[in-house]
Amino acid sequence: MKRSLEERLKDGPVIAGEGYLFELERRGYLQAGSFVPEVALDNPEALKQTYRDFMNAGSDVVLAFTYNAHREKMRIIGKEELLEPLNRNAIRLAKEVAKEHPVEEALVAGNISNTNLFDHENPESKEQVRNMFAEMVQWCKEEEVDYINGETFYYHEEAVIALEEILKQDMPAVITLGLMGENILRDGFTVEESCRILSEKGALVVGMNCFRGPDTMQPYLEKIREAVDGYVGGLPIPYRTTDAHPTFFNLPDGGCSCHLPLETTFPTSLDPLYHNRYELAEWAKKAHAIGVNYIGLCCGASPAMLRSVAEAVGVEAVNSKYSPDMEKHFLFGKDETLQKHNLDYRTKA
Repeated sequence: MKRSLEERLKDGPVIAGEGYLFELERRGYLQAGSFVPEVALDNPEALKQTYRDFMNAGSDVVLAFTYNAHREKMRIIGKEELLEPLNRNAIRLAKEVAKEHPVEEALVAGNISNTNLFDHENPESKEQVRNMFAEMVQWCKEEEVDYINGETFYYHEEAVIALEEILKQDMPAVITLGLMGENILRDGFTVEESCRILSEKGALVVGMNCFRGPDTMQPYLEKIREAVDGYVGGLPIPYRTTDAHPTFFNLPDGGCSCHLPLETTFPTSLDPLYHNRYELAEWAKKAHAIGVNYIGLCCGASPAMLRSVAEAVGVEAVNSKYSPDMEKHFLFGKDETLQKHNLDYRTKA
């Protein structure tokens, strides 16, 4: 029998592969801007392959790709009739892939996210958000997911509403916050204060995801770890954010010589600003060392990056057999049978 999320957390770090949004845009199956996961209906095999790639790279979880698949976003693009079919199909595809894991069936997580509708000064918006979460959580329950991931909340109260709706269905909850450049949630809570409250209210895992790279997320993960008795999650983006530019929304590229179609590098011109996989692995070691239990990457991540993160905390991925090994490379290898004239040339190549 496959272990539950809580059982896996007790046994060691859980690796959570996210980042489908950017990855599927990069693969050509999702539109940047609206960022709606219609791929679950339009190109289900492409979505299954993405699920599969992240699972084989070390993810213990296949996260149903329903980020932004809520009623407000579907209203904006004029496709509310697709709301329920999209949600259900994304979960069903995730369940199919999870069963393929050759060692232990992967967990399947339902997904709800920030609505961009929430207004902490508008009671009507709060009720709308609650109703949106309630229907998505109900579908997750009916499709028999293992737990529900509520993510990228930049309002504490919206995160609380998400948690309440998940707990109403008696489902385990992972709740992670997205911290904007003001370094505080938009309704005035610090992330550590919010996470402490969410943990006390019953979330199995609390923490942060998205918006920030490792360098500008790690200090806040340390504060959360100190404030929270339960499990803590950290899923940064793989970009080189800085104290001056703590999120990827306004991250500049000083080396760009072309005219960008948008005011910022976000979301389609971030390519030169990646951390490499070894930097991400070093972050994972630091996060694990301070007691972050639920570790992964978010928007922009590739399966190879996630594999490095997994291996850095002692997890062998299905595809670890394809991890880099330069032993037999014609220029940089050390195999005694390689051609000496090529090895001697490597410094001039």
